[in-house]
Amino acid sequence: MDRDRARWPLTLALCGGYFLVLLDVTVVNVALPQIGSGLDADGARLAWVVDAYAVPLAALLLASGAIGDRLGHRRVVLLGLAGFGAASVLCALAPSVGILVTARALQGSGAALMLPGTLALLVEETADEGARSRLVGVWAAIGGTALPAGPVIGGLLVQSAGWRAVFWLGVPVTALAVIPVLRLSREEAGRARAGTVDRAGAALLVAGLGCLVTAIIQGPGSPGLGAFLGAAAAGTAVWFVTVERRTEHPLLTVPRGARGTLAGACVVAGLMNLCVLGGLFLLTQFFQDVRGLSPLSAGLATTPAMVPLPFLGAPAGRLSARIGVWRAAALGLLVAAGGFAGIAATVGGSGYAVLLLFLALWGTGLGILTPSIVSAALLAVPGAPGVASGAGNTSRQTGGALGVAIFAAVAGPAGADGFLPHCAGLFAAGALVFALLGVLCLAVPRAPGPGPA
Repeated sequence: MDRDRARWPLTLALCGGYFLVLLDVTVVNVALPQIGSGLDADGARLAWVVDAYAVPLAALLLASGAIGDRLGHRRVVLLGLAGFGAASVLCALAPSVGILVTARALQGSGAALMLPGTLALLVEETADEGARSRLVGVWAAIGGTALPAGPVIGGLLVQSAGWRAVFWLGVPVTALAVIPVLRLSREEAGRARAGTVDRAGAALLVAGLGCLVTAIIQGPGSPGLGAFLGAAAAGTAVWFVTVERRTEHPLLTVPRGARGTLAGACVVAGLMNLCVLGGLFLLTQFFQDVRGLSPLSAGLATTPAMVPLPFLGAPAGRLSARIGVWRAAALGLLVAAGGFAGIAATVGGSGYAVLLLFLALWGTGLGILTPSIVSAALLAVPGAPGVASGAGNTSRQTGGALGVAIFAAVAGPAGADGFLPHCAGLFAAGALVFALLGVLCLAVPRAPGPGPA
């Protein structure tokens, strides 16, 4: 008991780091209008403020987990915390949007180094299986609160102290989190395992995703550049697959029989985040630039879509155990599709009370879908939860980065005449994507649920 009590600072530090990583996915959205006016940034550059963080986070997750296994997670988490904190200072002091985007890329790299190790160190530091399950539950619950907390915290900071306060937030959190991790001795942190890191694969993953996102964001204004970068992304993807097949230590090793099921779960997870984070990017601009709400009011306005996520995890787990993970995922997709369709129909002119109902319906579907599709990935490779988790996290973060790029490019500037019709069309497209995925999930042969949580 004394040993467990002595470890609570480390638990808080690691869970705080995880919360911060996920918080920065959404907390910046509310600050975008102020960043745009303060740094004279158009819609494409504002998309990069979000995606410069999301691209390295998505592309480096698999490699950073392997680096932690090779060098020890304590060392990698410390490096990630220090890098994230330093990049946060640079973001807060950025005099131009170019420097801000560069600093956000450094933030995303630090977040990628930090994220896998936060859970790994918690697991390594707890020998008792029951206590370990409770800690993992706490870790997941804290992460689940980051999405709904992001717009509200961002709105409070922007409204009270300006957009730079959003980035100053990361400095004290990382500074406090470093202390318990530093006190963790190298012996307690566990031994690093032998092996090598697929550096070539990691570099190609970063390059390919960066080219693809840049092609989407810059393509409407520079078709030639967009076509070139799109071709470069395709060529890099082929090169990446070739390298992964030949190396002895690929970033992702999946048994042949599990590849189809895991790929299906990753596609659903990626498209989920593509539509969700793309939609949130538009909603925060809609509430501020079109409806004229303050940053805090805009953050609160988006919370009905995010609040159900942390509360529906346990019920969704029980539902998955009863009807199967793919049927539960289908139910979540179809409910969220109804929310998407309702938002598309009301975003142009209905009052917020009507829009709130559809935002809540959207969030309820996501609350059912998220744990179900995570469980589907884990069940695809039950003997390698790290592989399933790494593939799922990478798919979700990649989908989020692409979603912001696509939605920003199609919708255009928030002040343009076509912004509202384009928003309605994008939400309608999201409804169609979710409905089709729901039908396809119903066609998957029933697999057993994950069991009672």
